[in-house]
Amino acid sequence: MRIALLAPAGAMHRYNGNFKKSLHYAPLTLTTLAALVPQELMAEVAIYDETVGIIPKDIEADLIGITAITGTSMRAYKWADYYRSKGITVVMGGVHPTLMPQEAAEHADCVVTGFAEQTWPRLLEDFVGGKLQKFYCQDEDLDISGRPIPRRELLNRKRYITINSVEAIRGCNLPCSFCAFPAAFGRNLYKRPVREVIEEIEKLNSKEVLFPDVNLVADREYAKELFREMIPLKKWWFGLTTSDVAKDSELFDIIVKSGCRGLLIGFESFTQDSQKFVKKGINKVGEYEELMKKLHHAGIGVNGCLAFGGDEEDRSVFERTVEAVVKLKIDLPRYSILTPFPGTQLYREFDEQDRIIENNWAMYDVEHCVFKPKNMTVEELEEGIEWAWRETYTFMNIAKRLSTFGTPHIASVPANVFGYRVYADKFRQFTREVMIDNSDI
Repeated sequence: MRIALLAPAGAMHRYNGNFKKSLHYAPLTLTTLAALVPQELMAEVAIYDETVGIIPKDIEADLIGITAITGTSMRAYKWADYYRSKGITVVMGGVHPTLMPQEAAEHADCVVTGFAEQTWPRLLEDFVGGKLQKFYCQDEDLDISGRPIPRRELLNRKRYITINSVEAIRGCNLPCSFCAFPAAFGRNLYKRPVREVIEEIEKLNSKEVLFPDVNLVADREYAKELFREMIPLKKWWFGLTTSDVAKDSELFDIIVKSGCRGLLIGFESFTQDSQKFVKKGINKVGEYEELMKKLHHAGIGVNGCLAFGGDEEDRSVFERTVEAVVKLKIDLPRYSILTPFPGTQLYREFDEQDRIIENNWAMYDVEHCVFKPKNMTVEELEEGIEWAWRETYTFMNIAKRLSTFGTPHIASVPANVFGYRVYADKFRQFTREVMIDNSDI
């Protein structure tokens, strides 16, 4: 049996777009699915990640699995239609098919909703037995403990800054109105036994470990246990947390001792009213400066995420944000446009207000405006984010932001100069015409 697993990518983040290797870490979805293939099927498995390489048109497979988020769904549908026309069975899953299963079913022989630890092996057995169903839904008793180690050997490690991605805790229990993750999968937390996580890390032939979990500190007691166990490993690790990561002094002390070198934090905005608008009250704008000082003092770099377009913001937000980013010395800032993904509270609110102006999912890549802003035009919002990218990544502002003594790995010059500076320089090239064009398939 031959199985091909595909991760299509939108134009900006495709291998030939403007998101370069210095910003790419290996995702876990496809390598985990590959590991979950029942051994008795004796299947040959291949992985194609379009963020780092081409998806061949001549794939020889009995079954193709495609994962999609909203921004990649239109391209995923195009690939699915293409391979089905070749007589290959296509299965689709991921965030967008979970949010829009009937839509996805128009392009696939089978749709998996929710997480696939239990349904994927069952689906494959049904396929072999000629009993493939149209839908497979996540079981209510999902447990991610005892899961096999992702098959990282199927990746081309030269295409990623690291392939040492490890999952510990899945999910987030915050009420953010814009986030597609809880809209698709709920707000439950799924935790792997700490011992399993540690054993997987111990098997990695690397000093560095990256946790792609959307909120590593969602369960603080679990986080403390995990990072205590990491201290003896003497690894350098990077992960995603919330802006209150340093409020629990015991947790923060353990995080520092465990080898943390970089954190991605969703600051969202430097306006407190904007935090209220997206229901992210955990963010306290007045505490950002002290947080950055604590993190830098501990040798931890910050990939800070900010989103433009909230109803409390006008055109002045761009200059104010860049000034704050430089002042706080956020090591690797990343900007986006607030995006109402289908199924989220934000989408429902904007839809009820007749503010959704874009129905092609390819534009839902968080860098293009798909709704009517309240206090500026669509053009002003898109021009503003481009200006913010360019201004933040001038050589002068890069130097100012990285002037902190002992700048850690995540804030290295390559990530700024060869990563996001290149991204900023090519930003304007990705017009709507480019974004929705899948004529190469």
